[in-house]
Amino acid sequence: MSITTSAAILLGCYLLGSVPFGLVLVRIVTGRDIRSVQSGRTGGTNAMRAAGFWVGLSTALLDFFKAAVTVWIVRALGGSLLLEALAPLAAILGHNASVFLIKRDEQGRLRLSGGAGGAAALGGAMGLWPGSILIILPIAIILYYFVGYASLATLSVSALAIVIFAVRAIIGTGPWEYVAYGIGTLALLGWALRPNIKRLLEGTERIHGFRARKNKAAEAESS
Repeated sequence: MSITTSAAILLGCYLLGSVPFGLVLVRIVTGRDIRSVQSGRTGGTNAMRAAGFWVGLSTALLDFFKAAVTVWIVRALGGSLLLEALAPLAAILGHNASVFLIKRDEQGRLRLSGGAGGAAALGGAMGLWPGSILIILPIAIILYYFVGYASLATLSVSALAIVIFAVRAIIGTGPWEYVAYGIGTLALLGWALRPNIKRLLEGTERIHGFRARKNKAAEAESS
């Protein structure tokens, strides 16, 4: 496959990833602009805050599959293993920095916005190796519910992808090119979650799940 063809495929993957399903679904269901809700991101977590559980779940699933589909497209076209790894990365980049979501920041500069890329990163990993979802998803859910930080659960998708694909490459059941996918997702998700990481280090990040319920119950008892 030529460099020009590969570049065109990656551009198509980026554009597919740029489709802001969360923005569309929240707008249809509630008429609200998801970008005005809490984090302002267009992913499943913020869609759930803006329009409820089912809209959030639907958004997450659509974001998941738009990354997975890019891998399947590359395979169907006979692309290389490296292109298979780069395709979902392009989709995640589109999701996090969508060409359809241009806004001005505080300094008046144009910026591309979007989500954090957790669901898309999981979808890309599943597209590369279906078994990865059976490892990554349960651990991410456990981290989210019991540790309580959505950002940490999101970052765990990338960290686990690196470990899984590296182990598979070492034992000879998977290609080393897929490790590049895990490293790339960690960079993309880490960049998108910079404010969350800062709050984690400061101890001010929003808590969810079991710990949030426990804290709420303790506050109710003390009041």
